[in-house]
Amino acid sequence: MSSELSDIVSKIKGTIALSFSYQAEDIVTLDLLLKTKAQDIEVFALDTLKHFQACKTYHKQVEDFYGINIKTYKPDQNAVDRLEIKLGEYGMRGSLEDRHLCCEIRKVKPLEIALQGRSAWVTGLRAAQSVTRANLQIVECDAKYKLFKIAPIASWSEKEVFDYISTHHLPLNELYSQGFKSIGCEPCTRAVKEGEDVRAGRWWWENPEHKECGLHIK
Repeated sequence: MSSELSDIVSKIKGTIALSFSYQAEDIVTLDLLLKTKAQDIEVFALDTLKHFQACKTYHKQVEDFYGINIKTYKPDQNAVDRLEIKLGEYGMRGSLEDRHLCCEIRKVKPLEIALQGRSAWVTGLRAAQSVTRANLQIVECDAKYKLFKIAPIASWSEKEVFDYISTHHLPLNELYSQGFKSIGCEPCTRAVKEGEDVRAGRWWWENPEHKECGLHIK
């Protein structure tokens, strides 16, 4: 994959932005991208203001491990204030519309800013993660943001992800040792039980076909 990714990014003119959301998939994707030696890379994270403390710790750990800066994009504070008056701490669980509104303000709007002027967006998405990602391709054209969207490990299994982390001694978010398999905002993420689907802990009150935050809707 390293040579294939190198070939892909060598054709990209302009800034390549990698979104880092504290997942195991993200550290693998970051490692692969940095090994391409691409010159114009920005690594960024979306601070929803609802992250686990472990994610904040991991953010700094990854920066120190690679000697890089992970740029942070936050939501508009006025919009967040209005949202919290409307929904409170757990109101996003009340309806799909309310949860989408929360994700729109905390994630989608900051992403729009993060991707402005970028030529490509690199993510750690995998096709096997959920039914909403089953048709994921390694390289796609994102019509909404008008750039290339690259998912280097689209075809990887969960085992391949963790084997890579182990082999290359990469840092891993401590939440994985607590039973988490997919990591998002604290009110919307829980640890999973033995045998549960990898995304079972995300928005667990919703149907599987609804489990996207709006960042990756085609």
